[in-house]
Amino acid sequence: MEILEGVKTRVYRFGNKTADGNRSMKNLLGGKGANLAEMSAIGIPVPPGFTITTEVCTEYNELGREAVIALIKDEVEQAVASIESQMGATFGDKDNPLLISVRSGARVSMPGMMDTVLNLGINDEVVQGLAKRTNNELFAWDSYRRFIQMYGGVVLGMKPESKDDIDPFEEIMEHLKHKRGIELDTQFTVQDLKDLVYDFKDAVKKRIGKDFPTNPWDQLWGSVMAVFNSWNGDRAVYYRTMHGYPADWGTAVNVQAMVYGNMGDNSGTGVCFTRDAGTGENVFNGEYLINAQGEDVVSGVRTPQQITKLGSQRWAVLATIDEQERFEKYPSLEELMPEIYNELNEYQEILEKHYRNMQDMEFTIQDGKLWILQTRNGKRTGAAMVKIAMDLLKEGMITEKEALLLMEPNKLDELLHPVFDTAALKRAHVIAQGLPASPGAATGKIVFFADEAAKFKNSILVRIETSPEDLEGMNIAKGILTARGGMTSHAAVVARGMGKCCISGAGALKINYKARTLTVGDKEYHEGDWISLNGSTGNIIEGKVATMEPELSGEFAELMILADKHADMKVRANADTPNDARVARNFGAQGIGLTRTEHMFFEVDRIKAMREMILSDTVKGRKQALEDLLPMQRSDFEGIFEVMEGCAVTIRLLDPPLHEFVPHQLATQKELADEMHISLQAVKNKVAELEEFNPMLGHRGCRLGNTYPEITEMQTRAIIEAALNLKERGIVTKPEIMVPLVGTVKEFEFQKNIIVNTANAIFEERNETLEYSVGTMIEVPRATLIADLIAEKADFFSFGTNDLTQMTFGYSRDDASKFLPIYIEKGILKVDPFEQIDQEGVGQLVKIGTERGRSVKPDLKVGICGEHGGEPTSIEFFYNTGIDYVSCSPYRVPIARLVAAQAAIKANS
Repeated sequence: MEILEGVKTRVYRFGNKTADGNRSMKNLLGGKGANLAEMSAIGIPVPPGFTITTEVCTEYNELGREAVIALIKDEVEQAVASIESQMGATFGDKDNPLLISVRSGARVSMPGMMDTVLNLGINDEVVQGLAKRTNNELFAWDSYRRFIQMYGGVVLGMKPESKDDIDPFEEIMEHLKHKRGIELDTQFTVQDLKDLVYDFKDAVKKRIGKDFPTNPWDQLWGSVMAVFNSWNGDRAVYYRTMHGYPADWGTAVNVQAMVYGNMGDNSGTGVCFTRDAGTGENVFNGEYLINAQGEDVVSGVRTPQQITKLGSQRWAVLATIDEQERFEKYPSLEELMPEIYNELNEYQEILEKHYRNMQDMEFTIQDGKLWILQTRNGKRTGAAMVKIAMDLLKEGMITEKEALLLMEPNKLDELLHPVFDTAALKRAHVIAQGLPASPGAATGKIVFFADEAAKFKNSILVRIETSPEDLEGMNIAKGILTARGGMTSHAAVVARGMGKCCISGAGALKINYKARTLTVGDKEYHEGDWISLNGSTGNIIEGKVATMEPELSGEFAELMILADKHADMKVRANADTPNDARVARNFGAQGIGLTRTEHMFFEVDRIKAMREMILSDTVKGRKQALEDLLPMQRSDFEGIFEVMEGCAVTIRLLDPPLHEFVPHQLATQKELADEMHISLQAVKNKVAELEEFNPMLGHRGCRLGNTYPEITEMQTRAIIEAALNLKERGIVTKPEIMVPLVGTVKEFEFQKNIIVNTANAIFEERNETLEYSVGTMIEVPRATLIADLIAEKADFFSFGTNDLTQMTFGYSRDDASKFLPIYIEKGILKVDPFEQIDQEGVGQLVKIGTERGRSVKPDLKVGICGEHGGEPTSIEFFYNTGIDYVSCSPYRVPIARLVAAQAAIKANS
């Protein structure tokens, strides 16, 4: 296996304890290919094969099928010859045939999202040779049946024509089972399988108008191109979009010698995890099937058995099966094949230590010999992610920095969602039990079809089994419930990756898609009925169950302490009420970066006074209305200051245009006119007067405060008096008053003068002072360009990246949804700039504003208070820009704390 210097290599081989590549080449070989090469190199028994690189996928999308085949033909033929040499068999030979598998392999794990073809290279002649060579006619014809079914679906497009239809091949199989009076695929006879092969090929001819391909090389090229095509398939595109993976990554293609788990009772296949992917518990676990191939385990068609005796006993308790029945009907691999189990257990220990991370492995047992088909860093829930990292740290396998870098920041969000209330669970009516495939608490209305998951605001997707086509519906639903499948089924693996509550293998469920009913015992549930899922226990519960707020505790709390230890940048929260502030502080917020005062005015008891202020034509009238609002605002600020004792609290002065506060419905206008003893026409006239063509660029922000200075005076008084009131009680406050939407230095100066004069007047009235600061929200592009001039007057900057993005792009946040998804789909934009900071444009303005501000005031405090303050890639950019803190919603605070640490570790490594 020699890589020639100066020649572009597109095919990398592995096998027989050697490999062309290694795990550091994940971007080129894909995760699967890189790990196959790595395992082969360290002596793990891997079926020999080769990887066609991700770059070829890009070339395929640019050049097309024939050009790409010409590019890689020689390398592929040489690589196939290498497999033939190692396996002692020949591809396409009728007497001594080599069959191969073709699998996808992107640089990140995308379970079930792209295509696989097994048993490739078989035809009417080869099947005879395979039967003779293995002395197992049943196995040979079963492999042929499987190949036509898989190739027909993946390459030839033999899919169900509507959601109410079943797979055309499955329909043929079900018809034969009914005719023969059998239930399982394993009960087919040789003649049954021969009949299926004939019927399958006939179905292909009728559907596509061509004979099923019999030339092995045609089969191979068809499968390779199908895998490349699947990179841009609907489900792969949706999965990439959901996780933010770029479209230009492409997928590798892995071609391997087939090893067979369906050769009889001494063969099998399975999936295993070095630790529990749901809870993080340090327990080897997994599932297997005897006389099966890998797709049987993950598809959910058959409910598999447990690998370990402990796991099998736990499963038996959930399935309410006694120990004797369990041992006789559902023995663990540890009990059934102890030597194979011990070998597998040894490999899982080697691989976890080698990768220093929890591994998800696939294996096949062929006639008593164990082969490892794949290893990868296992998908896991947020809770498992935290526990595994902290346990690996305590075990001395990884360092503190490595533990933090093992975290996927957004998965922490799973730990911040409400959980079932303990008292409510005790009263709950459990109707059935399944496997706790993915922890969590989910309550919703039953839907039976993935494309209808959005029918209800909260839905539970109930399926016999899920398939990759169900991805979007699984993402929309609050929880997933399946009647079939184990802990490694498609539903379970994908749900864990999403952090979605899932219960699988609930055999007591009878699901009727046509009637849209779910029957458990003698009770029938219909679409739209409420059920609840406890993904931690597998309990399926009738109706709604109350929830409660989560807590930072255990390993999660330990992780946050570790994050703060390694972070340089601070994390604050956006909070408009004392309750929001309390949640933020409980999650470790180190201050408040944005309190939006206007939100306080919309409450029922305040909106009337606000409207009176707006409708008044005199300064005196406005001041009178503001006097009514003053004690309410002061009380709010006192509550927030008290919760955030000792921490800085940034309060933004009134920002939105006044038209947002006035009534636009005729009935409400009439009610207001009556209350104020003025004419309805006067109200209508004021509403019309306040209306603007583009209110987001109109009379708002500091423009309001400069035209109606009494508003700024009242708000300043509320802030300063609240802080002084708390000072009297011995509570330390650090108020920061923020002027919004500044575009000129004079705008800021006018506002600052009002604030300072008002504060000084209060200090004189009360014969008391306190420290406070006055800064500005940088959200107008011009402000970033004159930041040095503004910094001479301002104590701090806080970038409002929501409006800064809006004004820089010229996109309205309220209307951009009409075209942004199309822009992203067409590649005009890679991501939504309102979700992820535009580093090339808006990000540069943040950088310019920060640099220019600090050029005149080196110790200028700079923060971020837009939505980007809680988005991981944006936080990392802000850290590298030298921002002092980010501010985000309370429930994003732990995520931001983690990313702040990760950014510091990456920057200093």
